[in-house]
Amino acid sequence: MRAMILAAGLGTRLRPLTDHTPKPLLEVAGKCLIEYHLERLAALNVREVVINTHWLAEQIPAKLGNGEKWGLQLRYSHEQKLLETAGGIAQARPWQSCREPFLLINGDVYFEGNLQPLLRQAERVDGETCQAILAMTPNPPEHPTGDFVPLDARATFSTLRLPATADDIGLTYSGVSLLHPALFNAVEPQTLCPLAPLLRDAMTQQQVQSWQMPGFWLDVGTCERLRQLELRLTAAQ
Repeated sequence: MRAMILAAGLGTRLRPLTDHTPKPLLEVAGKCLIEYHLERLAALNVREVVINTHWLAEQIPAKLGNGEKWGLQLRYSHEQKLLETAGGIAQARPWQSCREPFLLINGDVYFEGNLQPLLRQAERVDGETCQAILAMTPNPPEHPTGDFVPLDARATFSTLRLPATADDIGLTYSGVSLLHPALFNAVEPQTLCPLAPLLRDAMTQQQVQSWQMPGFWLDVGTCERLRQLELRLTAAQ
C-alpha cells in the first residue's frame, strides 16, 4: 500500500498563520499537522508516501526530510501552479502503482479512527467495478447536509450516490480515501482538475463505495478549528 498526502494548498482560511508557514507544518500540541498523518501511516505499515507541494514548498522537505524519522520513504511532487486534487495526483502518477489502489489523505484534516478496516478492503478497489472507497464521517455543524449519500446508511460499507435534492442528507467526505489509479486515466499531467467531478461520474456508474470512519474527525481549515484541536490534544497529553 502506498499513500499520498495533499499538502499543496495556500491555507487562505488560516491566514495570517500561513503567511510564512505552509498549512501542513502548522504546529498543534507540539507537532506539525502532517506529522500526525505520517505517524498513522507508519503504524499502518505504509512505507512509501508522496507529498505534493506548492505554497512555501521548500519548507516541507526541509522539515520532513526523506521520512527516515518515521520509517517511511517520502517523495515530493512539486506543483509550479496549483493543479487541484486530481491534477496533483495525476502529476504524481509516476510514484503510484498502475494496478493497485493507494491511500489518499487531505493534509488539512485530523482523525483518530483506525484505518485498518478500510485498507483491508483494498481488493474491492479494482479499477473496473469499483474506483474508490471514501471514508465518510457524520456531518459537522459547518456542513450539515453532507456530500454523498450511502445507499444503506446502516452498513459499514455501502455504495455511494449523489444527493437527489437539497434535502437529501448524506454524510461528509472525510478527506481520506482508497483510490484506484484508473480513476485518473483521462487526466493529463499539468492539468488543472478537481477530484469531485471524477467521483461524481464514477458514482453514476455505482463505482464508488463508502466506509463509515469511526472516531473523532475534524477539518482543520480555520483558525478556530485549529484552536479546537489544540485544546483537545493538549488535554489528552
